[in-house]
Amino acid sequence: MKIDNALQVRVWRGGKNGYWSEYAVEARDNQTVLDVVTEIQRKFEPSLAYRFACRVGVCGSCAMTVNGQPRWTCRTHVRRVIHDELLTIEPLRNLPRIKDLVCDLEPFIQTWQRAGAIFQGQTTRNDRPQKVNPESSSRKLADSALQCINCAVCYSACDVVYWNRRYIGPAALNRVWTLLNDERHTAQQETFNKAFSRDGCGSCHSHGNCTRYCPVELSPANSIAGLKKLAFISVKNGK
Repeated sequence: MKIDNALQVRVWRGGKNGYWSEYAVEARDNQTVLDVVTEIQRKFEPSLAYRFACRVGVCGSCAMTVNGQPRWTCRTHVRRVIHDELLTIEPLRNLPRIKDLVCDLEPFIQTWQRAGAIFQGQTTRNDRPQKVNPESSSRKLADSALQCINCAVCYSACDVVYWNRRYIGPAALNRVWTLLNDERHTAQQETFNKAFSRDGCGSCHSHGNCTRYCPVELSPANSIAGLKKLAFISVKNGK
């Protein structure tokens, strides 16, 4: 069926060795990329696999690569990203492709373990919450990097991850920065050592794509720069 005022959409189908399928979707005002994917699934391809949940820019599960750039598709309006009258949609880069627009997030999740990015405290649920001065310099540094929701957009945008899949990546290192500025975290040295192990913080080339594409406007690049400064101070002080 011919559609007037149609969007030409190219969507990745299959896994690693998949293929492109093209569709004509009716163009609408204030249309998001997730709207387009949903319409293709409902009208043309019932078996099309993709992830979404909140649809309002909170969960990050709808992240995909749109015209070559990682984005939350629920908050990406077509009119802002369409190029040469064509919209291309594929899974996030740097992660194994499972099916269609769904990628395997396990390698990304594992980076947190490798970076020592798991909070360890000394209190239990039976103790009173440990007080932290919200005006302290360390608390403010930690707060500036706290809103990451693990959508993997920065991991997908990172060129170093593309070259070296062993690299821990910006999200986990951003989390490390919050922990090393959190006085309640008891495994400071362990986290520091893991973050600066092989393929850790020192591998960052400071391209800044992680900051450029972060949907919640964090700056993992600044966090990584802070970690490098901490390492320099540690070496200078002979620690």
